[in-house]
Amino acid sequence: MPEFWSNLGSIVWYTLTLIIFISYLFALFSIVGDVMRDRSLSGGIKAVWIICLIFFPFLTALIYLIVRGGGMAERSLAQAQQSKAAAEEYIRSVAGSPSDEIARAKSLLDAGTISDAEYEKLKAKALS
Repeated sequence: MPEFWSNLGSIVWYTLTLIIFISYLFALFSIVGDVMRDRSLSGGIKAVWIICLIFFPFLTALIYLIVRGGGMAERSLAQAQQSKAAAEEYIRSVAGSPSDEIARAKSLLDAGTISDAEYEKLKAKALS
């Protein structure tokens, strides 16, 4: 029976160590992303943060989260809003309006390319 508990303790310790390491990696990637995303930092300051993260990773990550952690969420939110606005603008530019589709169908009807029934079908589709 003691061997079982010894192995169980090793499994729990290994699992806990793995969870802590993965959590640290998530925090590290988040910090590097935030450093690169922040437009208020100069290139030299960004380089200093990255170099410190390489040579003193745990201490630098802790200091960064204490000093600049409050702005991380704001910068992330601003980036998400900018990405959403760009995606919506692209969708609007590609989609076109129903009046554009009806005008295109009318020009096809006037050119004799489509029949009246096809024009009405395209018009109904554009309005739906």
